[in-house]
This record gives sequence, structure tokens and C-alpha cells, in this order.
Amino acid sequence: MEERFGIVRAVFDDYLLFRRKHTWRILRNSPHLDEAFRYRVEAVGVKAFHQIRAFVKPTTRLVQSFGRHATKARVALSRAELAALALGEQLPLDTGLENGYVILTLSGEPLGLGLLIDGRLRSQIPKSELRFFLRA
Repeated sequence: MEERFGIVRAVFDDYLLFRRKHTWRILRNSPHLDEAFRYRVEAVGVKAFHQIRAFVKPTTRLVQSFGRHATKARVALSRAELAALALGEQLPLDTGLENGYVILTLSGEPLGLGLLIDGRLRSQIPKSELRFFLRA
């Protein structure tokens, strides 16, 4: 998160990450967790990352929660650009950013991820959420 998005490690100091297979979950650290560890737990926290082949992809929820701390790889969208992404279109983007995931924002608020490849941006945000943002 620090290398790609400029979110400093200290932002996550109060959180724990749990990995199971190809998924990481994030949970705010609490003294009450010691008690919970006595039980068999299937999953804790919010899904934070998942591994897709060689890449680790942050989830929409993680980006919505922590994306405001990002200082790099952010793309500010207009409502018209957001509407185009919601229709499944790719946007031409000339930002000088490297290929990879970028944080998409609207009016400064992080919405989720986009994938930038060779100057073309496509949304990685679930379509149902894109439609919600357009209604708001």
C-alpha cells in the first residue's frame, strides 16, 4: 500500500491482518481479541486483499476505508467519467502513472479501484456500487 498508493505503514498500526489461503482480512486490534482466540473462528474482520495470480489486490472496502490516506496512484473522476465506467467503457488516461491498480475518487472520496493498462482505465468497482455512486 505504501509503495503503490503512498499510504504510510503507520496508518495500519492499530490493525491486524489475518491470512487464509489467498485472502487477507483486516481487523482493528483490541484487547478483547485475546478472549476470542479461545474459539474456533472461520473469519474475522473485513476482507482486505486477495491474491490474483502474482498480484495482491486491495478490496473495494479497504480502498473506501483507507484510500483517503493515499498520496499516489489516485485518479479523480468526473460524474461523466464515472457514468462511462459504469457502462463498462474504458477511459483513455494520460497521467504518467505506471500500469496497475489506481484509486478512483469522486469529489475527493475514494470509491474503489481502477485498473490502468497502457493508458486505458477500467473500473474494478462492482457495477451495483457504481450505480449507487451515480444516484448519490
